[in-house]
Amino acid sequence: MAIQKEPGQKGINWSNIAVGAIMNMFVTTLGQPLEVLKTQMAANRSQTMLQATKTVWSRGGVAGFYQGLIPWAWIEASTKGGVLLFTASEIETAGVGMGISPAAAGLLGGMGGGIAQAYATMGFTTCMKTVEITRHKAAAAGVEQTTFQVFMDIYRREGIRGINKGVNAVAVRQCTNWGSRMGFARLAETMIRNVRGKGEKDQLGAMDKILASSIGGALATWNQPIEVIRVEMQSMAKTTANANRPAKLTILNTLGFIYKENGLKGLYRGVTPRIGLGIWQTICMVSFADYVKVWVKGRQ
Repeated sequence: MAIQKEPGQKGINWSNIAVGAIMNMFVTTLGQPLEVLKTQMAANRSQTMLQATKTVWSRGGVAGFYQGLIPWAWIEASTKGGVLLFTASEIETAGVGMGISPAAAGLLGGMGGGIAQAYATMGFTTCMKTVEITRHKAAAAGVEQTTFQVFMDIYRREGIRGINKGVNAVAVRQCTNWGSRMGFARLAETMIRNVRGKGEKDQLGAMDKILASSIGGALATWNQPIEVIRVEMQSMAKTTANANRPAKLTILNTLGFIYKENGLKGLYRGVTPRIGLGIWQTICMVSFADYVKVWVKGRQ
């Protein structure tokens, strides 16, 4: 997943910050269209995937699927990728050094990396990216604003707390996201090694690593309700549009609101594109990152 220390090697691998930033920027090539589609479905829970796709397409064709990419998604990708890989690598390496299994070390590394990236970088950028995608709800009510105008409006009304609204939901999501992705991916790698008759130190082939990451990314979408809650908390939907929507949203009252409005199915709205997104993210940040690791190590 990240640049691991050799046995007996001391010090911190600062190069993981650069590797994480580069790899997560690469994620946006396919990840942003899936992110936009997932967010559209989570914010508009009555829409089917086909309806959501048509809605996004109506915003400018292919460009609609890259809405929010510049600058918010690129800022988010580069900063959170660096924080994730750096933090997760240090925790995972320490865990393996203490005799913890690769799967458990991956779980702990992913959880720590996810929490770190959420509070360090993602509250602001994820909020603004969601605003860019969902501000059309406000436009439908006759309020036309650019993303920067929305930003200044939120800042004037609610300050930094308003810009970081939903950051706790983001932290829970990222903790469970990357803990599950890395943990399941490492567990799948161990199972594949057992099937292939390989030892723990033996390298897996590219297709085996991609398969393990795909399994990890797909299984990690069990927490989709947290993502739907996060989108609703950061959505630009006006409270007056639905009298049942709480004026001040928390994780718990947002969960209750979504369940009352759309049932259990509403909490899993957008899970299909998120499975694709999770697989792609895990392949990039777990499998592909291993090859970047080798390239960087050869130049140190």
